[in-house]
Amino acid sequence: MASGAADPTPESFLPLTAAVFHILLALADGGKHGYAIMREVEKETAGAVRMGPGTLYGSLDRMIEAGLIEEAPSPGRDADPRRRYYRMSDLGRRVARQEAGRLAKSVRAAKAKRLFLPA
Repeated sequence: MASGAADPTPESFLPLTAAVFHILLALADGGKHGYAIMREVEKETAGAVRMGPGTLYGSLDRMIEAGLIEEAPSPGRDADPRRRYYRMSDLGRRVARQEAGRLAKSVRAAKAKRLFLPA
């Protein structure tokens, strides 16, 4: 992941690691706390991608530093005050779109070469 640049371009972050892409996907529909991110990634990938706390929180820290995500305010008074909530930044959304497009091109190429086996 690129960092330290004044105005990084979405392309400068590509390709994303699987962990970073799946975290961004989990945050695409709104802010979540870490455990909710882990559960959503596991659910959306039918268990194919599982993140332990070390991978998740290390990735979250690096993604905050890179400007892909940011801490979000607690969603309400009933929320657990010990939990940290995260949301995708505008840069993170642009990066996720670029990565999704890159992956879609790869899938099209695999289909053209008859390598794609639909689930």
